[in-house]
Amino acid sequence: MASLVQLFSVILQFHFIIICCMSLKPTPRPYIVYMGSTLNISGGDDLSSHMQLLSSIIPSEESERRFLLNSYNHALKGFSAMLTENEAFALSGYDEVVSVFRDPILKLHTTRSWDFLEADQDSEFRSNIFRHDQKTADVIIGIIDTGIWPESPSFDDRRIGKIPSTWKGVCMDGSDFNKSINCNRKLIGARFYPNLETQSHGSPRDSVGHGTHTASIAGGSWVPRASYYGLARGAARGGLPAARIASYKACTEEGCAGSIILKAIDDAIRDGVDIISVSIGMSSIFESDFLSDPIAIGAFHAEQNGVTVVCSAGNDGPDSYTVVNSAPWIFTVAASTVDRDFRTRIILGNNDSYEGSAISFSPLKAGERYPLAFGEKVASSFTPASDARNCIPGSLDSKKVAGKIIVCVNEDPNVSRNIKKLVVEDAKAKGVIIIDQQQQVQNAPFDSGTFPFSQVGLTIGSKILHYINSTKNPSATIVGPIEIRHVEPAPVVASFSSRGPGGLTENILKPDIMAPGVAILAAFGQGIKLNNYDAPGNKSSAFSIRSGTSMACPHVSGAMAFVKSVHPNWSSSVIKSALMTTASVTNNMQKNLTNTSDITANPHEVGSGEIRPVKALDPGLAFETTTEDHLRFLCHNGYKQKAIRSISKDKNFTCPKVSSEELISSINYPTISIARLSRREGPRKVKRVATNVGFSPNATYVVSSVNAPPGLLVKVAPRTIVFTESVGTASFKVFFDGKEANKGYNFGDVVWVDGGSHVVRLVFAVNVV
Repeated sequence: MASLVQLFSVILQFHFIIICCMSLKPTPRPYIVYMGSTLNISGGDDLSSHMQLLSSIIPSEESERRFLLNSYNHALKGFSAMLTENEAFALSGYDEVVSVFRDPILKLHTTRSWDFLEADQDSEFRSNIFRHDQKTADVIIGIIDTGIWPESPSFDDRRIGKIPSTWKGVCMDGSDFNKSINCNRKLIGARFYPNLETQSHGSPRDSVGHGTHTASIAGGSWVPRASYYGLARGAARGGLPAARIASYKACTEEGCAGSIILKAIDDAIRDGVDIISVSIGMSSIFESDFLSDPIAIGAFHAEQNGVTVVCSAGNDGPDSYTVVNSAPWIFTVAASTVDRDFRTRIILGNNDSYEGSAISFSPLKAGERYPLAFGEKVASSFTPASDARNCIPGSLDSKKVAGKIIVCVNEDPNVSRNIKKLVVEDAKAKGVIIIDQQQQVQNAPFDSGTFPFSQVGLTIGSKILHYINSTKNPSATIVGPIEIRHVEPAPVVASFSSRGPGGLTENILKPDIMAPGVAILAAFGQGIKLNNYDAPGNKSSAFSIRSGTSMACPHVSGAMAFVKSVHPNWSSSVIKSALMTTASVTNNMQKNLTNTSDITANPHEVGSGEIRPVKALDPGLAFETTTEDHLRFLCHNGYKQKAIRSISKDKNFTCPKVSSEELISSINYPTISIARLSRREGPRKVKRVATNVGFSPNATYVVSSVNAPPGLLVKVAPRTIVFTESVGTASFKVFFDGKEANKGYNFGDVVWVDGGSHVVRLVFAVNVV
């Protein structure tokens, strides 16, 4: 018997060893293998070479893994595949490979706005701009997002001419998408990527709404009488209503695979788009270096081929060092408010009335009252009071909550407004009031559907809590929604908008610019069903109101398309500079831009300021950042010359003999940023080259003002630059001396004028140490 027990013990141990060995076997995961630039944008026979490279690294007994998830062979070379960590490391040592990195899952950064942006542009200025009777050019905007809802009236192609001959892309059939019916002269392209889809048959159709929304902001057609269930009623349009749209479905509601985003950018470049709009980004916590970031890689090759890439800055504000998509070849966009707000009205049992922030189609009536209770007073058994007042899941007693309006506080940043709403809604509450910890509400208005909802600041919240604590049977109702127009001040930096400086380099000022991103009305798929959302009348809407830098990004894409339609020969860098140097730094009260804390906003929040698309048509001067500037940026940032040559079309490019991070400040960018200016080292020199893009080749510009904080000495030499028919560029130097300046970031600008209509603003950010 003992021998049988011993034998059984040995068998068990052997079985355990086998299981352990099996569990230690490396698990293949998706990786991106980046191999630099192609010489021919039309692509070559890279598929076989990619397969050979993959086969050389994956053992024959695992030949089922020898397939490509994606292959890049238009503007860039490379592929994505299932690799183990050891295989990825081995591939990174190959001469032809620039970098190998895990395929990241990126996140979506999720009308009145255009009228607001152009409100200060008078008709005389507009007529002067178009006095040459220029015929506007076709512009194609590529939208990399969650797809497109083609039936939206924003993609109607009436009054739009034939598809431009420059278009080389495709419209793909899908399980619920007919290319012959759903694509037209407006929506000229629609791609999807089969390995993105979980179902057997994919489609370019948008099932989330995000891609439809962003596409219509950038280039949607004119749609009269647009509204969101009657709210924000008016004409909806994109930045360039005549623009063509090409949709690239690279994302689902769960996120966006970096390998597919890179594939979409590669396809868009080959297809012939002029501008790529990407309302997507990595988390600011896990941001990769520039050659391991699929958006940065794709954007570099796009810019190298004359295609602008506009990206959202991220929604991780208001903390510093949260901006993403911060490469200098990306146009990085922060978000602001417009002069419109949406509110609900809280009426207490004593008839005191307060307005809160929300888009809530509350069915409650003004003449009705419902029991009102603070979350911690209706807590479930053994629940900490702090959990209950924050309405954390599982913290409330549904028997005590049912039929009441519940008041929650917003102390825990990990419990979103949507979670609080769902917690009280599941407990059969009549509604919810959320109290912020700031004096005023700083978030974008929350859309609660038909569930009564209101969000108030600490000032109003304290009055509501005082009423609850001093009343025997407190009661209230929530009615709405209320649309408020001509709000002052506006624009204001959105609280969620990510802030600079950039974590990867502080010698480039990011974000670049600011555009509307709060409560933006734009197209939505009328057949899209949203989870945990009860729509008014249980009917879907052709339009939606959404907030995020996702919405700000396509405003800038549309603005770039607008400028390019008038100036088709301007490079993407010139258009970017034009939008930045003409941006506004004042609000509709003619005061400095502010953030939601009512503090003057700085360039790490707004970049150069709020876009003014019409002003950008005639900026006077431009600071053109070339591909060579971008390559030198990589040199100064510490990348090896071999890798830089691989990604460049110029295979003979040579890094400067002296390369250092501080020299990044002198690449010809439309703003200036210095990461470290020592008080003890004396003045720092930064050079810029200005190009005359005004209507007259003969022009003289002088420095009208240098605005710097006390103690920071800023000098410009020369203070006058002259342009003629034979001299279209002029250089100048800016010297910064921080000997007597306050430590930390100092912000200001240098303003050039020509005595006429041109005012050119060069913003700077200098960190004195």
